[in-house]
Amino acid sequence: MDSTRTEHQDAFEDHRRALLGAAYRVLGTVADSEDAVQETWLRWQKVDLAAVRDPRAYLLAAVTRTALNIVRSRDRRREEYIGPWLPEPVSTDVAADPGRAAEVADEISLALLVVLESLSPLERAAFVLREVFALPYPEVADTLERSEVSVRQLVSRARAHVRERTPRHPADASTHRALTTAFLEAAEGRTPLAELVEVLSPEVVLTTDAGGRAKAALRPIRGIGKVLPFIAGVLAKPEVEALSWAIHEVNGRPALVGHEGTRVDCVVWIEADGAVTTRIDMVRNPEKLGAVRL
Repeated sequence: MDSTRTEHQDAFEDHRRALLGAAYRVLGTVADSEDAVQETWLRWQKVDLAAVRDPRAYLLAAVTRTALNIVRSRDRRREEYIGPWLPEPVSTDVAADPGRAAEVADEISLALLVVLESLSPLERAAFVLREVFALPYPEVADTLERSEVSVRQLVSRARAHVRERTPRHPADASTHRALTTAFLEAAEGRTPLAELVEVLSPEVVLTTDAGGRAKAALRPIRGIGKVLPFIAGVLAKPEVEALSWAIHEVNGRPALVGHEGTRVDCVVWIEADGAVTTRIDMVRNPEKLGAVRL
């Protein structure tokens, strides 16, 4: 390997983790994020390093542009996607593969990814570059090919939206685990499902993503009066009754994993405001469960 290639590789490896984190926040899937990082690497090899003032900023801009191109292509496919779309969970506990995806996902909660997904692609990219990686507004503007004024508006809207969708009193680690354990005990039939009323917000929202590959609701279900009967109906289905349930760390937080032997059937995670669950999200699409380990 020649010296030029080594210099490029060294600079890229120094920032690979940040690049994967930026792409995962914009895209919400591991495979697409790794594709974006790989494409950025291929282009980076041809860059004149003497002309690059700040490799980190340059690479973050490059991977974000690539991620946005993937989003635009994927949005066309998304029109044909069956039901709601949720981000791809990644195991981050001791059983997880020690790969870069797990290292990055440990810092990026699924709850945050759900919120970011509700932003427009440009708002998401602007928010990630400015709020997560602290790039100056002029550099964000260059990356997104927008004026600085426009980018400031994008970031302001995104910041307000994230603040709106974020619990006022996020549950601490012990409360989050206790709530997840309550769902585990209900799933296993150790406690009556009706007892979940005590830990559910009246306005709780349940979203299931199966992509047409498994049984799931085609729209979010809102309100405790609809969510509880839906959960009861799901747990009563023979294919769900056959599952074993366990709590594993996913994206740095406890989540409920339903599995049959070594096959992962679903991942369920919650978001809570104080000691009350406000969101329940479930992924059953097998294409999104490849990064979950038992």
